[in-house]
Amino acid sequence: MAAKSAPPLAIMRGLTPSEATAMIERTLFSADHEGFRDSFRRFMDKEIAPFHSEWEEQGYVDREVWRKAGANGFLCMTMPEAFGGSGADKLYSVVQMEELSRGGWSGIGFGLHSEIVAPYILHYGSEEQKRNYLPRLASGKMIGAIAMSEPAAGSDLQGVKSTAIRQSDSKGDAQGEHYLLNGSKTFITNGWHADLVIVVAKTDPAAGAKGTSLLLVERGMPGFETGKRLKKIGLKAQDTSELFFNDVRVPLQNLLGPENRGFVSLMEQLPWERMQIAIGAVAKSQAAIDWTIAYVKERKVFGQAVANYQNTRFKLAELQTEVQVAQVFVDKCLALLLENKLDTATASMAKYWVSDLENKVIDQCLQLFGGYGYMWEFPIARAFVDARVQRIYGGTNEIMKEVISRAMGLGGR
Repeated sequence: MAAKSAPPLAIMRGLTPSEATAMIERTLFSADHEGFRDSFRRFMDKEIAPFHSEWEEQGYVDREVWRKAGANGFLCMTMPEAFGGSGADKLYSVVQMEELSRGGWSGIGFGLHSEIVAPYILHYGSEEQKRNYLPRLASGKMIGAIAMSEPAAGSDLQGVKSTAIRQSDSKGDAQGEHYLLNGSKTFITNGWHADLVIVVAKTDPAAGAKGTSLLLVERGMPGFETGKRLKKIGLKAQDTSELFFNDVRVPLQNLLGPENRGFVSLMEQLPWERMQIAIGAVAKSQAAIDWTIAYVKERKVFGQAVANYQNTRFKLAELQTEVQVAQVFVDKCLALLLENKLDTATASMAKYWVSDLENKVIDQCLQLFGGYGYMWEFPIARAFVDARVQRIYGGTNEIMKEVISRAMGLGGR
């Protein structure tokens, strides 16, 4: 298998819409959205593409890319202008998620920072919290994370063991009241870089889920330590870390939202969070098909292009049909989301079904690459290992099925 037989890697990175496989026209996006898509592509080509392989080797992206993204207005775009954002609609964030997925730039944690951490502060934060944190998040000077998962509590947020017990200082002075935070978190995206972490903890451990609260914890607070960067089979440039909290004194004003209402807040935000996984999954699935089409047209076996074999054509036709179905469903869910009509069960359907499909599509596309599909320098190989976690985080796909079945009135407690 001679190396010269492989098509240039450039063929398989971020194909433009005109080069990609023809599909049903999407009607969600305006000309302004597409203009933004072009602008963000140029940013990726300049500031991400040349460095991503290096970031995979070191296990994290350079902080400088966050500052550059902030300077270009690519962070926290949907936040109001008063808090450093652009007041943009969610579709601008969707465009950004799609383009990062199509390019295979899995180390970039902008989505969690801009569309999970910042919205929590916007929706549940005090005016002081919004003015203190949102402009810094939008500028890229502060990187955000959210700490839910624990060593013994992943998809089951009711099983969180971290505690934040309200206390006064030794003199009983009300001015010295604070939460004493103890516990550990794991699998935290942006965790190693994070300057601000939304921590899920029990403020009333005896009350179960009803005793859960959200706390804003800053880097540098005594007792807050960032653990090692976790070595994963994929997402190698993403700085996923452990976090440890040892008697961290968190001021009362750092409570995000009402005390003991954290679980409710988490549930309210789940549809959008799970949709983000589905958005990336369908975009990556389409990218995998487009990379594969480019490859099989160039690669020759027994004197003819791999694309000429019926098995290749039929397999890609099958995959393209399924991805088209997924794209239409995801776009419909997004339309509902923009109207505040998307329910948790439907978002769970999108998350589970499209992430399952993503793994299937990438696996079968990789097979058509043959030996080259197993080579790390090919985007399809990276996509293969990156895709596996999509069925796990955001709630495992088994949990998604539980949510859906309960919405159907089936079983469960």
